[in-house]
Amino acid sequence: MTRFLFAPDIDFAGIRDQLGVDESYGDDALAEARDAVDRFADAREDHTDVPFVTIDPPTSRDLDQAVHLATDGDGFVVDYAIADVAALVIPEGALDQESRRRGTTVYFPDGSVPLHPRELSEGSGSLLPEQVRPCVLWTIRVAGDGTVTDVRVRRARIRSVARFDYAGVSADAEAGRLHPSIAALPAFGELRQNVAMDRGAVELDLPDQQVFRTEAGWRLDLEPHTPADMWNSQLSLLAGMCAGTIMADAGIGLLRTLPPADPEAVEDLRAAAMALGVEWPEGMAVGRFLAGLPGDRPSTLAIQSAASGLMRGANYLALDGSDEARAIPHDKKQHAAIAGLYAHVTAPLRRLGDRFATEVCLAVTAGEEVPEWVIRALPTLPKILRSADTLGATADRASIDLAEAVILGDRVGERFDAVVMSAATERKPAQIFIADPPVIAGCEGELRPGTRLDVELVTADEMTRKVGFRPV
Repeated sequence: MTRFLFAPDIDFAGIRDQLGVDESYGDDALAEARDAVDRFADAREDHTDVPFVTIDPPTSRDLDQAVHLATDGDGFVVDYAIADVAALVIPEGALDQESRRRGTTVYFPDGSVPLHPRELSEGSGSLLPEQVRPCVLWTIRVAGDGTVTDVRVRRARIRSVARFDYAGVSADAEAGRLHPSIAALPAFGELRQNVAMDRGAVELDLPDQQVFRTEAGWRLDLEPHTPADMWNSQLSLLAGMCAGTIMADAGIGLLRTLPPADPEAVEDLRAAAMALGVEWPEGMAVGRFLAGLPGDRPSTLAIQSAASGLMRGANYLALDGSDEARAIPHDKKQHAAIAGLYAHVTAPLRRLGDRFATEVCLAVTAGEEVPEWVIRALPTLPKILRSADTLGATADRASIDLAEAVILGDRVGERFDAVVMSAATERKPAQIFIADPPVIAGCEGELRPGTRLDVELVTADEMTRKVGFRPV
């Protein structure tokens, strides 16, 4: 039985200060956000009669996506509405420039620091229930074999009729009471996941460490992925792959890329599986192997952790519309873990690049010229987005490190059951996972991944945000 450890108070402000993250947008940007109007109001298709719904974490108010999913013979019609941020932000104005400075929404356990002021990100731009909102509407037809047969992208207005979260959707699916607008979501998600495995995609299913505030104080917990997480991610992946194809074919836009895994990394993973006594059938693709691992075994945690080494080198590629851009080899444009072309277009309230990539897709599919303000921005975006990704990851890790140090602060000398996730390297000690409370931390010694052992907590320093263990 899990014994939760609590801390009555944890101050994350120091991390925000250290990273230079705050909500000081400047008066001009705030005024633009407060007074934002839909620049394309007269050109929108009206789809307010379609019962869209949203699926997000329960506390979110920056709702980027709404969906309506229908069966079509043995296939599906996906209507996927994405918040139309570009319609509310003046190109190259104060708010646009401020969002380029930030790059992303940054999340902390005690709240987020939004990419855009809350008046827009949680107000006029958010696809909140029972509100008519501007959106970019993707209508994608998926055949019974999971392939895409048709894609439409255009500006529209919609009204969401209900708001759901992942746990609730999973529970509703199990009980057979899904909302009609997403009744087909489980079948769609399973189909598209199978298609992903067939094309060689690699998906990791490591649970997320989370820090929650409760009535008793701050608590460390694990957030396992629900079935609805996977189904919903297939919607976003579908739109992103369609967007990537549109832009790659046109030779203009912004792609999310990942090089193929180094063959040595794959062999290292095979060796790790063999050392842990886990069979990897000859000829089985990496993605199929990882997807088939039982979730309740310590070896799975170690193998999934080791598999993260296959996904190094993620980047962004700006295409400028030139013949040279069109001639870039396919393997330089694709995202190896997705095993296809891919672009971020489904979270423009939270990620800067989505707004620009979406504008390219709208122009290309309409046979129009890409707006000049988008063309000017494209070559500057990869550097901004790389920096934003690093900032987000740093904020997340620092917040968890602080929570671990505070919550375990008076437990130095206690013993815990642990599983070794990864061996020591030249740069860091072996990494262990403790389920009770859920902690990932360094441990002294030459340890073998996948093994269970007793460890003693030797360090829990709030000032340095360091937690350390040693084998007993």
